[in-house]
Amino acid sequence: MELKTIDLDTLDPNISPQAESVLAPHQGLEDSHKLLKSRTITTAIFLVVAMIGFYVGASLKTRFAGQSGSTATGDMKNIQAEVPLSGVKVGDIFGSPDEKAFRDSATGVLDKGGLNGEGTHQIVRPGGVSQTVYVTSSVIDLDILVGNQITAWGETFKGQKVGWLMDVGRVKVENLNMPLPK
Repeated sequence: MELKTIDLDTLDPNISPQAESVLAPHQGLEDSHKLLKSRTITTAIFLVVAMIGFYVGASLKTRFAGQSGSTATGDMKNIQAEVPLSGVKVGDIFGSPDEKAFRDSATGVLDKGGLNGEGTHQIVRPGGVSQTVYVTSSVIDLDILVGNQITAWGETFKGQKVGWLMDVGRVKVENLNMPLPK
């Protein structure tokens, strides 16, 4: 009796089609494993490159923050980003440097407190309560300016309980330590 050696890498031309269908799924599994492996590697490379890009961008932003190249000159030198704890002077401007950025303005003495949860401060103007402007600001610390006569520019919002509610974006100090008007 003669023994034949079987080469598993090559298919025997004498194998029936039924036997080939049994062998074919194994070939498909190998292809799908290779495809899955290549997709996994591609995804991992993409994620690593994205993370490196994110961290490089964040570090560059941090490194160059505040170095926009513009300097305050002319009329802009009197603009201040934050209200100082002391030393507020007549003519100081706080907030946005652009007076035309806000369509609404009001002049009066700034007092602390809103009305029924609307506004954090109020600009008291002559003519009584009906002339009071209730204000809030996410840009300027209004507490430092309480008791001073100011001109405030901002956007008017519909108040539920007050006649005039404004979000202030720019303030100019007109007079210091003024009494509240009647």
